Parts: sequence; structure tokens; C-alpha cells
Amino acid sequence: MPPDTGTTAARTNDADNTNNADNADTSATDTTPPASPSPSAPRPLPSRRAGAGSLWRLKSYLRPYVARLLFIWVLSFGAVAIGITVPLIGKEIIDGPVARGDTGAVPPLALLALGLGVVEALLVFLRRWLLAAAVLGLETAIRDDLYGHLQRLPMGFHASWQSGQLLSRATTDLSTIRRFLGFGLLFLVLTTVQIATVTGLLLHMYWPLGLLVVASAVPIVFTTLRFERKYITISRRVQDEQGDLATVVEESAAGIRTIKAFGRGPYVSGIFEEGALKVFRTSMEKVGLSARFFTFLEVIPNITLALVLLLGALAVGSGTLTLGTLVAFATLMLQLVWPVSALASS
Repeated sequence: MPPDTGTTAARTNDADNTNNADNADTSATDTTPPASPSPSAPRPLPSRRAGAGSLWRLKSYLRPYVARLLFIWVLSFGAVAIGITVPLIGKEIIDGPVARGDTGAVPPLALLALGLGVVEALLVFLRRWLLAAAVLGLETAIRDDLYGHLQRLPMGFHASWQSGQLLSRATTDLSTIRRFLGFGLLFLVLTTVQIATVTGLLLHMYWPLGLLVVASAVPIVFTTLRFERKYITISRRVQDEQGDLATVVEESAAGIRTIKAFGRGPYVSGIFEEGALKVFRTSMEKVGLSARFFTFLEVIPNITLALVLLLGALAVGSGTLTLGTLVAFATLMLQLVWPVSALASS
């Protein structure tokens, strides 16, 4: 009966046969149960320039969707512009008709704000609907090409790479590329433009409070840089350990008859449990790091908002700031909370 296909190199008692097995094709099989994978050595992280070069190589996959993506970008910038305009309309309502007691002038401005809100919601819906179809088609094309390339590679390549690691790259990495090209890149540009525009408006409305908002971004930037370095390292460890665990599962499933024949089930189960616990501990470390970081991102804007409302109320009381301007200022500042969090986490 031929040996199982999930093992590595055939062993025999004869020395000559052993030498022949060493020189045999890497598809030769083994009668021993899969060995415990050694701890994943830290793989060097690619440089930013190398990462940008790798992304540039994917431009050919974007060509079929260029027109759709350009339309999506137009919709996205239109939605951001409307979102910034609505608080300014609220400012005009409070400082204009409300301050003068002219109730008849309020409904037209309120209907204008409502109409802009409906248009913004429609633009967001169209953006997400068109973008989802584009990025899924892009991911499918990349996945098909990757699978075809793996089929053409020589057996020596597959002998040097664990099957679990290849599976991890074919799933996790491609999903990351899809999210970045489809959503990450778009929102990176959008949030940057939105933060710059809103910050300029805040400084124009009332520069002392605008400077306070800008100053509150300093600890966020510092913490984000520290978080990025740690998070990338832990994320890579999780992916490598998941690949090792997937390799154990794949080899155990392929060599299940050999494992049962030699009664090595408990041994293989112990190997799997050890790998699973390692993935769990590293994943919990990743979750803890994210929890501390995003808690910090929530605390700083709330403290800044409290200071803005306090100092703004004093400025309104002294007559240096209008009530409508304070309301618009606080509303625009709240619009910065999500973009700052999204930009930091990306």
C-alpha cells in the first residue's frame, strides 16, 4: 500500500535507500506523524518603499475599474463637502433668523439642510454599492492569477514553503489588499482632506479654540506612531503563527491513516493545542494593544470637546463669539473624531 501523501520524506532502514530518498522529488512521503513546527522566526518586515512598489505592481488590476473608481471618488468628495456645509447652515440659522426672531426665515434654511442631508446619504449609498462590486472583482482577479501562478511553480518551491503559510497569504493578504485598494486608499485621502479643511474652518471661525483643537492632535500623532510599530509586528506574528497552525492541520489531515496506525493521535493533538494556544496568546496581545490605543483616541477628543464648550461659552458670554459659531464649531469638531480615528488606525 503506498504511503500517505501528507508527510515529508520517506525513511527506510537501508542507508542507500536513505541517500536516494534525500535526492528524491520533494513530493516523496513519510511514515512519521507531522513534527511540531518550530516557532516562527521573525520575518523581516518590508520597507515602506518596497511596500509602495508592490502596490504599484497591482495597477493593472485597477485598469478595468478606473472609470468607476473616478466616479466613486467624485461621489465621496461630494459627500464630504455636504457634510461640512450642513453645520455652516446651522450657524446661519442660529445667528440669523433665530437671533432676530424671524421665524418665517427658518423653514427654508432648515429644508435646505434636510435636503443636503438626504443627498449626502444617497451619495454614501452609491459610493459603497459601486465600490463593493469593484473591489470584489479586483480580489477575484488577483486570487485567480495567484492560484494559477502557484500551480506553475516547481515542486522545490512548495517543498520550501509550508502549505499553511501559502494558505494564509492566499486569504489574509489578499483580503488586506482588497480592503486597502477598495476602502483604505479612498478613506485615507478623504479623511486627510476632511481633517485639513475642517481644521482650517475652525481656525477661521475662532482661532484660540482652533489652536486648542490642533494642539490636541499632538498626543494622538505621537501615540499613533508608537502604536503603528507595535501593531505591525504583532500582526505579522499572528499571521505567521496562523500559517504554522494551518500547516499542522493540513499535514495531520493528509496523514491521518499513518497517525492512527501508529497511535500518535494524542501526540499530534498536543502539537495542535500548543500552536492554537500560541495563536490565542498573540491574538489577545494584539487585542489588548488595540483596546488601549482606541481608548486613548476616545478620551482625547472628549476632553478637548469639554474644553471647547467651556471656553466657547465664556467667549459667547463676553461677546467675542456668537452662539451660532460655537454650535457650528462644536459640530465640525465632532466631525473630526471619526476621521482622526480612521486615519490613526490605517
